Amino acid sequence: MSDLAAWVKAETGHAPADISLFERALTHSSRGGADYERLEFLGDRVLGVVIASWLYARFDKESEGQLSRRLNVLVSRETCAEVARNIGLAPRMRLGKQALEDGAGDSDNVLGDMIEALLGALYLEGGVAAAETFVRRQWESFVEEQRSAPKHPKSGLQEWAAANNRKPPEYRLVDRSGPHHAPRFIVEVQVRGAGEAQAEGTSKQEAETEAARLLLEKLG
Repeated sequence: MSDLAAWVKAETGHAPADISLFERALTHSSRGGADYERLEFLGDRVLGVVIASWLYARFDKESEGQLSRRLNVLVSRETCAEVARNIGLAPRMRLGKQALEDGAGDSDNVLGDMIEALLGALYLEGGVAAAETFVRRQWESFVEEQRSAPKHPKSGLQEWAAANNRKPPEYRLVDRSGPHHAPRFIVEVQVRGAGEAQAEGTSKQEAETEAARLLLEKLG
């Protein structure tokens, strides 16, 4: 058994039949040839279904809105990247020279995408059972740590503004930098007459979310 096959089996519980499928799941487009992107497309959908069905059964008294808030956090780029780091995915990444120099090896975007690509490969070989085994093993602590359905910071900030007779929050893109595979966004959010905050993220949405969270903290 190859080193990669042994790692996949140890971390997912599935022994690869076609190791090239898993090599592809860990190959960045900067390497040329087949990369992880199609597998990531599939794995993203598999993750959503597995987590949604898990939450539906686990929190059987919660509304659709509460379940959606839980789901959004659990399938977020940040959570997926944390799972990738937890299983030691970064050293297995197959990156081109430029991507490596640009820091793709520690990018939440790339790590999150590759964990979904790995899930896509698991699904193709082992079906839903293999995918669900992996997700339940690696996401269990995240699910159980959600004592209540989390409120999205942007929703929370909008509610604060309404409750305090303010206009809705305004978001402004301050800067976008970095290469295509590892972009950085800086966003400013403002509630007129109350305060403002800036934050950085690997996507515009991530930066807006963090800026909203920081402003909520300021507003107390």
